[in-house]
Amino acid sequence: MAHVPGGQTKIGIESERWKRLRSNRETGPRPLFGQDAHPPFVADVDPFFLDVHPVTVAQFRDFVEATGYTTQAEQFGNGGVLRNGEWRLIDGATWRRPRGPSQPAAPDDHPVTQVSWNDAQDYCEWAGKRLPTEVEWEHAARAGQDQRRMCPWDGSCRSQSARVQHANTWQGSYPTQNTAADGYKYTSPVGAFGSTRLGLQDMSGNVWEWTASWKRPYEERGTDFQPSSQSKRVMRGGSFICSECGGYFVFARSASTPQTSLFHGGFRCAKDPSS
Repeated sequence: MAHVPGGQTKIGIESERWKRLRSNRETGPRPLFGQDAHPPFVADVDPFFLDVHPVTVAQFRDFVEATGYTTQAEQFGNGGVLRNGEWRLIDGATWRRPRGPSQPAAPDDHPVTQVSWNDAQDYCEWAGKRLPTEVEWEHAARAGQDQRRMCPWDGSCRSQSARVQHANTWQGSYPTQNTAADGYKYTSPVGAFGSTRLGLQDMSGNVWEWTASWKRPYEERGTDFQPSSQSKRVMRGGSFICSECGGYFVFARSASTPQTSLFHGGFRCAKDPSS
C-alpha cells in the first residue's frame, strides 16, 4: 500500500472551468463525466493508506479460494459487457471470464472485474481493509496535495497521445472502433503505465474503481441521506473504454447500484494508519 498524506484538497472542478472545457471544440468531443463534479468544495482528509494498484485477478482468487465466496455476477448468472457498441448482460460473464464464457480468461496480473460493490466490500473486509471514500480517492489522485491538474500525471491530459503514454483508455471512434494504440484493447496489467508521485498505479484508465461513497450532489454533503434500492455508489478513475467522455479526469464521477457487475469495473482498498 502507499501512504497518502493528510491535508486539504479542493474536490471537483470549478463551474466556469467546466463550462470552458465543455465548450472547447478544439479539444475534440466534449466530456460527460464531470458535469456533476461542481461546485467544488474543500475537504480535510486524514492520512491513510491506499492499495498501490487495483485488486488483481490473482488476489481475488486467493480470497475466493480461502472463503468459498460467490460473486453477485455468479449468483445472477450474468454481467455487463460492451459488445459491438452496445451494453448487454452476457450470461456466464464473471470475474474469471469477464467478457463471457466463450472469451479468454482474465490474466492474473490484470485488475479483477465483474465484481459488484458488495463483492468489493466483502473482499476489503476479508483483507482487513476498507473501500476509500470518493474524497479520499480524489485526494490520492491529486497526490495528496491541493493541486488542480486534471489527471494524475504531469502535463497534458486531454491529448490522446498523452493518454496513450499514461493510461489505458480508448483510442479511435467510440464505441465501435478501438485502435488499441496504447497496446491494450481491454484491461492491462496493473502498473503498465507507471506510477504517480505517491507511487500509485492505474489511477486513470484501466478500470473504474468502486468507492465507499453514495452518489449525491455535492450541494447535499453533510445532509441526511437514506439510500433507496435505486441509489448508486460512486466509481472513480475511468476505464479502458473511456474516450473523450473524460472519465479519466481526477474529478470525474461515475456510479452504479451496489449489486452491479461490469467488465470494466474493479476496485482497490484503503486502510487507516491505526488499523
